[in-house]
Amino acid sequence: RRRRKLPESWADMQEPLLEGMCFTLKYLGMTLVEKPKGEDMAAAAIRRIVATARVGARKFQKVILTVSPRGISLQDADTKEMVENVSIYRISYCTTDKLQNKVFAYVAQSQESGALECHAFLSPKKKIAQAVTLTVAQAFQMALDLWEATHAGR
Repeated sequence: RRRRKLPESWADMQEPLLEGMCFTLKYLGMTLVEKPKGEDMAAAAIRRIVATARVGARKFQKVILTVSPRGISLQDADTKEMVENVSIYRISYCTTDKLQNKVFAYVAQSQESGALECHAFLSPKKKIAQAVTLTVAQAFQMALDLWEATHAGR
C-alpha cells in the first residue's frame, strides 16, 4: 500500500480512511492501566512508558500504524511483518499527550488477558501525533455509522 501526503482537507475525507490511513511512528512501549479512559490515567501511563523507554537506551521499533474503521494495525516498518491488529471495538481511548506532544497513545483491552493496555508511539512532529488521534476518532465515528447502518434495518 502506498502512502499519500495528508491534504489540508483530510479531516473531511472518508475514502482514504475506509482503506486505512498509514503513519510511520516509533513504538515506545506498553504499560497496564486501571481505567479504560481518562486524561490523567493516559498522562500517567505515557510518563511511565517514556521513563522506561529512556532508561533502556535501545533503538525504538519503527512501525507503520494503519488506522481504519476496523481498528489499528501495526506493521514493522523494516521487515513488513504484522506486529499487532487491534479491533476498533477493543480500543477505549486515544490521545496526544499534552506535555509530550509528539506522543500518540491508545488504550485497548488485550485479546489474550483482557487487561487494559496503554500503547505509546513517538511521531516525528506534533502535527502527526494530532493527526493520528483525529484519524482514530474519525475511524470510531465511521465504525459507529457503519454499525448503525447495518442494524437500522432490524
